Amino acid sequence: MVSKKRILFIANEMSPYLELTAFSEIVNKLAIKANDTGFEVRCIMPRFGTINERRHRLHEVVRLSGINISIENDDYPLQIKVASLPNARLQVYFLDNEDMFKRKFVFHDENEEWFNDNGIRSIFFCKGALETVKKFGWPPDIIHCSGWMTGLIPMFLKTAYKKEPVFSNSKVIFTIGQSTFKQKLGSDFMKQCLISAAIKEKDMEAFKDANNLAMFKGGASYADAISFGDQDVDKKLVEAFSKVKGKKVIPFNEGSDLTEYLQLYSDLANK
Repeated sequence: MVSKKRILFIANEMSPYLELTAFSEIVNKLAIKANDTGFEVRCIMPRFGTINERRHRLHEVVRLSGINISIENDDYPLQIKVASLPNARLQVYFLDNEDMFKRKFVFHDENEEWFNDNGIRSIFFCKGALETVKKFGWPPDIIHCSGWMTGLIPMFLKTAYKKEPVFSNSKVIFTIGQSTFKQKLGSDFMKQCLISAAIKEKDMEAFKDANNLAMFKGGASYADAISFGDQDVDKKLVEAFSKVKGKKVIPFNEGSDLTEYLQLYSDLANK
């Protein structure tokens, strides 16, 4: 019997849990559609404090929790929770940490002030997602990253996690979405991203501006395939990534039936 190909969706938003841009609904539909067409699917997202645990029936996965995520010289405990996606037989894993996510707002406070730790929060989420997959012992054939907060994952996979057996056959799709913030991710962001000696400063070149555009640019630069998740993508990103030699690119298509994505998943998984 041929085993199912595995797709891991890593997103900072996914309907119905968090809906910041229109792509949150597309992630939901893609996960369900892929699951219904014979792929084995899992999803990972942050457990932002705005997500109602009782309503969405989240519960802690004790066997997976207990990982410490090291960033610079600090260790942050990672708590992993799970819920079943409504109307689908697939699981969504939520990464939680008291310092990072237990607050009543997502990226800005009640006065619309940008959280000054959003940079380290994104590093924690990206590294935490990959460490969670290692703990699963579940090698994904496809990793589809969407949302600016996932921008470091393709680079981490090609550097710090390059020799990890669980990712040895993984192909990465990165979705460039709508720009949602203009602030910087902090003066220490580039240094904090050096989570392993395998990451060199030159590997971080695409991220040097430490802003929304840089996260999209870096994610797309290291991905094996690219898609556009919104019609309002920054023009610089459209010009840079609409045609990339050696990479399949899916343009934004409002009202798409998602078949292009499903075909791309199949093509990459069977390479």
